[in-house]
Amino acid sequence: MYCFLCVLAAVDIVMASSVVPKMVSIFSSGDSSITFNACFTQMYFVHAATAVESGLLLAMAFDRYVAICKPLHYKRILTPQVMLGMSVTITIRAIIFMTPLSWMVSHLPFCGSSVVLHSYCEHIAVAKLACADPMPSSLYSLTGSSIMVGSDVFFITASYNLILQAVFGLSSKNAQLKALSTCGSHVAVMALYYLPGMASIYVAWLGKDIVPLHTQVLLADLYVIIPPTLNPIIYGLRTEQIRKRTRSLLMHCLFDHFSRGS
Repeated sequence: MYCFLCVLAAVDIVMASSVVPKMVSIFSSGDSSITFNACFTQMYFVHAATAVESGLLLAMAFDRYVAICKPLHYKRILTPQVMLGMSVTITIRAIIFMTPLSWMVSHLPFCGSSVVLHSYCEHIAVAKLACADPMPSSLYSLTGSSIMVGSDVFFITASYNLILQAVFGLSSKNAQLKALSTCGSHVAVMALYYLPGMASIYVAWLGKDIVPLHTQVLLADLYVIIPPTLNPIIYGLRTEQIRKRTRSLLMHCLFDHFSRGS
């Protein structure tokens, strides 16, 4: 799990650093300009990072399944080589999905407005600026994301179905609670990621005639900001060493504050 958490942290850093600096600049100083190449670079990294994160959530669900349903075989099944292979496969899958999408959008003719009605270069918002029909790239995006996320959610659901069967088959209530608590943080992270993410994709597909533009922008912003922000907190609170260290730092800061005040 810690191996996958390290990869998840790296992906969250890439996602946040691709969007947040420019977003803060837009909201604080009104500097909303971005070059053509920078816009497509941002679009590529944001969407590739989200694709990697979906795969990581699937890998972490498999990790929980092995840990709870096959604990004696855990180290034999999830060897460092297997975890590295899973991480590399997830990354390659994201690259294979995102490269054609970025190529399709970047090769559209842009001869009209250059104002992206978004706080970052979200691909549907950028594709709508093209003078040609953006339907092929939009259809590829919707189909590809539905297949990728749909398959991930299907296998995650199957993993948790097997986990729940194994947990409720335990005779000890304490063992049941302990097993369920190990999955709580992962379920919370999945909800934070998938719910606003899928809502953002389908709302953008419907268009502003059905859903107001500010709602589309808000959902897309939540999709790329909330998971990287809350993931460290959720998993940090699950780790006893981090809880103790955080509590110690807070007590130290409070002690220094009251000492200076007195």
